Amino acid sequence: MSILEAIAAGLGVISVWFIVRRNVWAFPIGIVMVSLYILVFYRAKFYADMGLQVIYIGMQIQGWILWTRGKKAIDQKIAIRRLSRIQWLYTLGVILAGTALIGYLLSIKTDAALPYIDALTTVISLTAQWWMNKKYLGNWVLWIVVDCIYLYQYSFKELYLTTGLYAVFLVLAILGYQEWKREEFQEQERDFTPDSFLTESK
Repeated sequence: MSILEAIAAGLGVISVWFIVRRNVWAFPIGIVMVSLYILVFYRAKFYADMGLQVIYIGMQIQGWILWTRGKKAIDQKIAIRRLSRIQWLYTLGVILAGTALIGYLLSIKTDAALPYIDALTTVISLTAQWWMNKKYLGNWVLWIVVDCIYLYQYSFKELYLTTGLYAVFLVLAILGYQEWKREEFQEQERDFTPDSFLTESK
């Protein structure tokens, strides 16, 4: 445990909470968090996770731009969408193929701890972040799954503060799913008005 890890963990909680609330401030805070975690994971020899943080910087910037452009005038919050069955199948395929490839490379080219688990969490996290940036409800399902795996991964390397952080992330992911689903239902009710029904029927 280090001061660097403590600061990164604290920023992580704040960033995810803003995501749950659909607030774009999640992204600038997230950029600082993942920058700090590059050093944390390098020291722990989680090289895939270290590389993931580098990619996250770009994805955080992408999310910041997409969410800023995607705000709804009615409440200044981003709209929510759902993944189709085909999109879920593509997601599963990407996760399986990416885990196999990255895990194999880590196992033969580096001294990475838990190479295939490291690869699995990396690929799921990237996929979840991609769907989060695109404002799909299913991103929270992926975060719930990967946060459970992270609890084992980080406790294995005695990153106990980060393990605690991901326990908080798991709770926030569950809350995020519930909150976004509730907001999605309310948005559908707001959008379904007599005037809109008549317009669509013409």
